[in-house]
Amino acid sequence: MTLAPRGTRPPILRGMLLIARGQARGLNCFRDSPQAFLYSLMPGLGILAGAVIEGLAEGAGTAAIDEIPATLCVLLAPSVLSYELARFWGREAFWNRYIVAFNWCQWLLPMLGFLLITVLTMARTAGLSGEGGIRIMLVCLAGYALWLNWFLARHGLALSAWRAAGLVAAVNLGTVAIILGPTLLAASLG
Repeated sequence: MTLAPRGTRPPILRGMLLIARGQARGLNCFRDSPQAFLYSLMPGLGILAGAVIEGLAEGAGTAAIDEIPATLCVLLAPSVLSYELARFWGREAFWNRYIVAFNWCQWLLPMLGFLLITVLTMARTAGLSGEGGIRIMLVCLAGYALWLNWFLARHGLALSAWRAAGLVAAVNLGTVAIILGPTLLAASLG
């Protein structure tokens, strides 16, 4: 195993930071192999495994196991839906690098959320009050998430701005439908 020279960032982290700042060259830091795709899913699968183990240890095994399908859908639906759209538009050659970057860059959102909560907490500690702080933070985070997904689709799949927006809408709405659809259908029938 070789270590990166001192003062350099690992390629994935470097790519994430470049993309976070709107620099499309960050996509070059991600590999486009099937193994890279599987590696990009590992953090999410690790958190799922940890949650299931914690639930089992606390005696809530059934509830923990019941969450597995929805969590897997959250992790895998964007991959399936974006692939189908990329294939439809003749961009499947770019898809693997795009989805690897997409999966890794989703971890920017909780990091940014943590940073925003820290700033909000420090502001409240300093005496600044504002009841809308959390709401504003959530709107900003949601807006950034949409922009990030659009940016990745636009540059990762070489799509027009409108097609990238359509992909973001289809993937997000499709994922919500896959996750909530069965529950809503069961509620309407029962």
